Amino acid sequence: MSSLNLLLSGTILPWLLGLLLVFATLALLLSLKLWRATKRSPYFFMRQQAAKRMQSYLSICFVLLVLSGAIGVYGWRTPDDPTVRMALITDAKPISEEDREFFAQPSTAELAAEEANMASAQSGGVANFLLNSDQAAALSPELPAAFDRFEPQVALLPTTELGQVALSNAVTDEYQAISPASIFGEGFYTLYATFSYDDMADGMEWAWVWRHNGEVIDGGNELWAYGDDGPGYIYLSPEEGFQEGKYSLEIWVNGELLGQAAATMNDAAAAAGN
Repeated sequence: MSSLNLLLSGTILPWLLGLLLVFATLALLLSLKLWRATKRSPYFFMRQQAAKRMQSYLSICFVLLVLSGAIGVYGWRTPDDPTVRMALITDAKPISEEDREFFAQPSTAELAAEEANMASAQSGGVANFLLNSDQAAALSPELPAAFDRFEPQVALLPTTELGQVALSNAVTDEYQAISPASIFGEGFYTLYATFSYDDMADGMEWAWVWRHNGEVIDGGNELWAYGDDGPGYIYLSPEEGFQEGKYSLEIWVNGELLGQAAATMNDAAAAAGN
C-alpha cells in the first residue's frame, strides 16, 4: 500500500488525473449532444434512446469526477513509513518433526482454491448443456393475463408484421443492432431488442414480455401510438443484473405473437466465444 502511495505521489498521478478529467469532459460533451437530440429528434423511440444514453454519460462523468477527487486525495496524503522492522527472538526453540509435518499439510486457502477450480469445471458443463438444449428448444409461450389489459381499438391487418428481433448490447442512432448475438455474459448491462414494424396502426394493443428460464420477470402493455411503420426497440436492464440462464422476449399485437427472440447468459460460454 505504501509503495502504491509513493508511486501515485510521483509522476504518474498528474497523468492519471488528467486522463480521468479528459474522459469526464468527453462524457459531458456527449451528454450535451444527446440532450440536443432529445429536443430535435422527430421520432419517439429516438428521443427516448437519446435521453437514456444522456443519463448514462452523465453518470459516467460524475463517477470519473469522484474517482479523480479520491485519487487526488489519496495520492497527495503523507506517505507511510515503508521501513520494515523485525524483532529477533533469541530464545526460540528449533521446529520439531511434528510441527514440520503439520505445516506441510495443505492450507485452508489452497483447499478453497481447489474447490473453486472444481466448481469452474462444473460451470463449463452447465454452459455446454445450455447451448445444446436451451438454444434448440422451441418457443411456444402464452400471453400472461397481466399484459393483456386493453381492448384493441383497431383490428390487426393481414399485412401487419414485425421484422426479425435482434438482441445486442448497443444500437445505432437508427436503431440497428450493433454486433447482435444469442450468447452474452452475466452481469450488469442493458440488453436491447431492435426490430422494424410495418402496417401497424395507432390504437392496436401491444405487449412485450421478458422471461428468465421461462418465468416472467418484466414487460409492459399499452395501446400502440407510434405510427404505421418505422424502427423500434425494447430494452431490459434488471436491477439484480443478468443471471445465468436463458432470457427470452415476446412481442404481442392484438393478442397474437408477432416477434420473439432468446439469448443465453453464461460467462463460460461467452468467454469461449460460442
